[in-house]
Amino acid sequence: MHLNDFPRPYPVQFAGSALARWILRRLGWRVDFAGLPAMQGVLAVYPHTSNWDFVLLVVVKWAVGVPVRFWGKDSLFRIPLFGRWLRWLGGLPVRRTASHGVVAETAEQLAQARQRREYFWLALAPEGTRKHIPGWRSGFYRTAVTAAVPLGLVRVDYRLREVSVVDFIHLTGHETEDFRRIASIYAGVTGCRPANAAPIQLLGADVPRTETIVK
Repeated sequence: MHLNDFPRPYPVQFAGSALARWILRRLGWRVDFAGLPAMQGVLAVYPHTSNWDFVLLVVVKWAVGVPVRFWGKDSLFRIPLFGRWLRWLGGLPVRRTASHGVVAETAEQLAQARQRREYFWLALAPEGTRKHIPGWRSGFYRTAVTAAVPLGLVRVDYRLREVSVVDFIHLTGHETEDFRRIASIYAGVTGCRPANAAPIQLLGADVPRTETIVK
C-alpha cells in the first residue's frame, strides 16, 4: 500500500551504482526507489531486528546513490578507522544522555539546510535496538515534526527480499493519527528476526536515546 503526500515523479534524483545493484540482485534482493520529494527530510527504517540490516542498507545506500546521515553512539566513532569509516558513511556521533539536545540540534540543522537550499536527509531506526522493545523511540518523530520536513518510511522486508523507499508523508503532530498512517504503510513487513520487531507505537514514558542503525 502506498500512501504518499507528495506527487510523483519525485524531484530529487540520484544515479546510484550499477555494481551495487548487481550485487543486490545476486543476493536475491531488489530496491524500490524513485527519488526523494524534497532536499531535506527524515527516513524511518523499519524493522530493525538484526546486525544484517546495517550491512544490507549500506549496499542499498550505495545502489541508489542517496547520501544520508544517521545517528550513532559516540563511543563507536572513537574506534580507530571504524569511526572514520562511520563518518564517511554519514554517521553523526551522539551522546545517549543528550537526546533532547540532539533532536533540537538536528532539527535546526535541517531548517538551516532548507534555508540554504542544501541537501540533508537523516535515516533513523525508531526501535533504536535489534532486541524486542514495546514500542518506538520518538526522536525520529520529534525531529521531523520540529523541522517540518517529510518523513520517508523505509520498509526492510526479508520475506519479499525487498527494500522499499517510496512512501513519504507529512506529519501532523497528532501522534495517534500519524502513527495510524505509519502502521498502515508498514503492514505486513517482515524483518530478519520477526519476533524482535517492535509494535508501531511510541514508548509511553520514553526519553529516546539513539534511534540508529549502528549499535
